[in-house]
Amino acid sequence: MLENYLPILVFIVLGIAFGAAPVAISMMMGPSRPDAEKLSPYECGFEAFEDSRMKFDVRFYLVAILFIIFDLEIAFLFPWAVVLEDIGWFGFVAMMVFLLVLVIGFIYEWKKGALEWE
Repeated sequence: MLENYLPILVFIVLGIAFGAAPVAISMMMGPSRPDAEKLSPYECGFEAFEDSRMKFDVRFYLVAILFIIFDLEIAFLFPWAVVLEDIGWFGFVAMMVFLLVLVIGFIYEWKKGALEWE
């Protein structure tokens, strides 16, 4: 029974080794010359000028919601299209209700102005 899990264990060990080896090699062989310039906070090409706990514009959250809407749509549409003949009308109606909810979310994003940037 346990011999069936040996390939999985080998795969996990090799994955960890291939991930950790470059990091370990770079830490051992790479140059380490920290100075004030390297250790200073850096953001988008210039010095940070505000507190990191500042309030974000609501558009950032709206764009995240928009991404989730389209990501969910694609993630569910492909498997649904593959098995559409097997699930019949119930599956078709269920997907149309799902798409209606996503369209309502998209209209909400549009009305809030998340698609318009200055």
